Amino acid sequence: MNEILEKIKAYEIILIHRHKNPDPDAIGSQAGLRAILRENFPEKRIYAVGYDEPTLTYLAEMDTIELSEDEKYLSIVCDTANTPRIDDERYQKADFLIKIDHHPNDDAYGDLLLVEPERSSASEIVADFAFENGLNLNKEAARLLYAGIIGDTGRFLYPATSPNTLKVASKLAEYPFDRPALGREMSSFDMKVARLQGFVYENMEVSENGAARVLLTQEILKKFDLRDAETSSIVSTPGNIRGIESWAIFVEQVDGHFRVRMRSKVTPINEIAKRHDGGGHALASGANSYSLEENQQIWQELQDNLK
Repeated sequence: MNEILEKIKAYEIILIHRHKNPDPDAIGSQAGLRAILRENFPEKRIYAVGYDEPTLTYLAEMDTIELSEDEKYLSIVCDTANTPRIDDERYQKADFLIKIDHHPNDDAYGDLLLVEPERSSASEIVADFAFENGLNLNKEAARLLYAGIIGDTGRFLYPATSPNTLKVASKLAEYPFDRPALGREMSSFDMKVARLQGFVYENMEVSENGAARVLLTQEILKKFDLRDAETSSIVSTPGNIRGIESWAIFVEQVDGHFRVRMRSKVTPINEIAKRHDGGGHALASGANSYSLEENQQIWQELQDNLK
């Protein structure tokens, strides 16, 4: 953490990245770090880059900037396990690259890495980075990092929630942001998502040993007027049912391949994801399938994994 701070001090221009298809932890850690650095280094040019995900602009919006070819800058990538998922390709031209992440370090990219897979979230790591280095936080930084922790722990329900997670969240909660309002915003969704939840419950296939799957085709997404990013709201839905231990949601993309969101309560599923162009945490992973036959293969592996 001290080495990262020294690198931050050495650069006038800093770009902060996160992964494509962001979730609250991606935005929270990225924009939270931006808020911390702007608070402590007002003389520097510090930007959060990437596209604005419409469902998460209540947390933060990205910066639109142009850099000249001769400008040297530092890139920091938050909450991103591998390089294909990094949003904004300018990280490739950075003078120095730092990775801050809590996923398994299968792709050890970057010149300096702070990767702690036992952590609940990248937001927890960024918060500790600030606390341990004596950096000032403001209420905006605290709000964003708190949101990231809440998002990736499922409100402290998931196994990665540690005593340190609760300690960090408690320290962030001391700042004067509106926690109840943030909680309401994070737990609310549009009526079309509610209808999709109903579809999931009605159309979910469940195996005898507690595996479950749902297929969301482009036809279904159009029927509910939903984009792929909006389907993330129902990823945890199958897990609310007693007896379901692991599940996969197959979401057809515009180009015809399937984004596979996989979750499990106890039995690790990340090795299945790795075999299918993906990866992630032991109990929360993502994969890609390129045919209905591969969908079926993943479904069989998910069932076999529970035997």
